[in-house]
Amino acid sequence: MNTWNLRMQPGHAGRLIVLANREPIAHERTADGRILAERSTSGLVTASEALVRACGGVWVAHGSGSADRDVVDSADGVLVPDDAPEYRLRRVWLDEQEQRGYYDGFANEGLWPLCHRVHVRPEFRSQDFDMYWTINERFVNAVDEEAAGEPAIVLVQDYHFAMAPLMLRERDARHAIVAFWHIPWPTVDRLEICPWATYLLEGLLASSVVGFQTRADAVQFLDAAEHLLGAAVDRKRGIAIYRDRRTHVRAYPASVAWPCEALEHVEEPAVCRSLVRGQFGLAPAERLIVGVDRLDYTKGLEEKILAVERLLDQAPAYRGALAFVQIAQPSRQHLPAYKQLRQRVLAQAARVNARFSTGSWNPVHLIERHVAPAEVYRLLRAADVCYVGSLHDGMNLVAKEFVASRSDEDGVLVLSAFAGAARELQDAVLINPYDTEQTANGLDEALTMDLAVRGARMRRMRVCVSSWTSAEWSAKILTDLHHLCSSPALVPLVTDERLHA
Repeated sequence: MNTWNLRMQPGHAGRLIVLANREPIAHERTADGRILAERSTSGLVTASEALVRACGGVWVAHGSGSADRDVVDSADGVLVPDDAPEYRLRRVWLDEQEQRGYYDGFANEGLWPLCHRVHVRPEFRSQDFDMYWTINERFVNAVDEEAAGEPAIVLVQDYHFAMAPLMLRERDARHAIVAFWHIPWPTVDRLEICPWATYLLEGLLASSVVGFQTRADAVQFLDAAEHLLGAAVDRKRGIAIYRDRRTHVRAYPASVAWPCEALEHVEEPAVCRSLVRGQFGLAPAERLIVGVDRLDYTKGLEEKILAVERLLDQAPAYRGALAFVQIAQPSRQHLPAYKQLRQRVLAQAARVNARFSTGSWNPVHLIERHVAPAEVYRLLRAADVCYVGSLHDGMNLVAKEFVASRSDEDGVLVLSAFAGAARELQDAVLINPYDTEQTANGLDEALTMDLAVRGARMRRMRVCVSSWTSAEWSAKILTDLHHLCSSPALVPLVTDERLHA
């Protein structure tokens, strides 16, 4: 945890409540009947949990673990983490049909492809939006119960809950509400594809503050508010006025914890290199490229394999001397677009391996399973190159996790220019993931980069990440909320002396 004091100060009435679809900790029952607490590795959790832990607040989320119901109290809550509780996790239950309409349907077959510049057609069905509305209301009911009639500071997380700010505002106008949209925000002409675009805008504009990953996303949101709702917009000051309510629109690039608690349980880089080489049977001089992604069509997994293939074509010296290890954690595999993607990725990996494999050497190693944080960090510390090839990404925290993991000040980040992280990590080797030739050249540049140059670039990126962490991200949001909220006494003024030095 960062050195800041983020806890609520005496005299502030507002309880901090995070509303998110994903729970930070799920309770799963093992084959032998034991219950294990499994921590989420999602970027949203990485960016947000530090705040709710520090404030001793409440996290309201969908209870999806196989043993989640077995550990909650009579009000569907549980104190977490199990060994040293720091906050309350309030679970909301969904049945299969509700999950299909709200989450799979409107959120992930509709909004997800709408907001990402990828070649997947958004699917919008009225019954899905009806369910989205219903489930937003159910989660708001849970927030209302946790607030217990008092005004609260509510952080509404991501595209699953666009209607929640308006519902919360209608329940209690005293709430200080921040809606943070973790994924990209679409352009006006693309947003108009959604039949309920104005509903989304009206829902979010009930917030005190709407946050995005980048300035470009914030500006596109203001454009939409102006053109589709007729809101009065001040782009310079980041303000939208709609129905006599003022909403502040800001960019808050999400980040990672520094120091990272998970790294305390991971071996030093030299040891990690030895362990990972043994795990994959790599020769001592074999170079290692690592990718860490969900199996999602926004992550450019097919393009990554094609770029590695092109690298092996144009530089035969890498054959037998290079391994590309790609974690592809299963995600939404029952949806058609994801099923088809998986088939294509597996086929690409098999084809490239068939072309180049010799004896026991394979160039592409695809890991299709959930990977614990310690294993992810072990791979990142062992890598010569971390390869982030997103076709479009709000931020991509893997890029920052790689930088945070490299206490040896070594390793090269190859980073898509279409990931939000590229705006901060300018010392990465930036690539266009659609340009196979250029990306292959970028990988070659990374693999042949001089040690002194690698070190200098990594040190600059580590300064960047360490000076804007998940704690800074959280505290900046609360500090802005304190200054901008109509009832600032509700919100604690959070300061970090380093910001004012």
